[in-house]
Amino acid sequence: MRSIAIITARGGSQRIPKKNIKLFCGKPIISYSIKAALDSELFDEVMVSTDSEEIASVAKDCGAKVPFMRSEATSDDYATTADVLNEVLAEYQKRGRDFDWMCCIYPTAPFVTGEKLVKAWEYLNKNSADALTPVVKFSYPPQRCFVLDGSYLRYKWPEYMRSRSQDLEPYYHDVGQFYFLKVSKFLDGTLNQTVPLIMDELEVQDIDNLHDWEIAEIKYKMLQKKEKLNVESCGYRTG
Repeated sequence: MRSIAIITARGGSQRIPKKNIKLFCGKPIISYSIKAALDSELFDEVMVSTDSEEIASVAKDCGAKVPFMRSEATSDDYATTADVLNEVLAEYQKRGRDFDWMCCIYPTAPFVTGEKLVKAWEYLNKNSADALTPVVKFSYPPQRCFVLDGSYLRYKWPEYMRSRSQDLEPYYHDVGQFYFLKVSKFLDGTLNQTVPLIMDELEVQDIDNLHDWEIAEIKYKMLQKKEKLNVESCGYRTG
């Protein structure tokens, strides 16, 4: 079973300059994704797809491979993640290397760990699925959302106006951290069986601007403190 971790790290970031290598809690943020992939020991190859020589240099220093640079066609604002993944797989195929599975990991995903990737991989295989996507539950039921009607608010779905939150079906959204994909199914467009890895809100944060970045660092430090307390607690009980 051959597998590859593909970390997608384009150089052009307008809202947060040099976002993919900006220091997050003292380390380049991309280093967390690379470390998670390496620590998991799931992959035959851990590579970074980038159009930036500076990002490539940081990625190599962190232990990832950058066997080729991303093309101009997949480096603009309109290129999708799927475009990048297709390009990477095609380039490896030219070099005589094919993979059965791939894991796309975003470069600004400091909450991803090797342990989490292993957990996701085990769950994916247990369910014999084609793909896995980490998700988190919406913190407030979307069924009770408002929309603007001119200058006034109205319920989008008035039939849920008096429903209790706990009685409404939970909705989930993609957390934008990583995806496991069966390569053959991805290439022929038949990824029909995707299972979720349900995440805690504390482990999830979109990072689109500097305010998001600050919140992500706060959450990360809270998680680190929580893990330290758990370790110390276990040590006390067993000692």
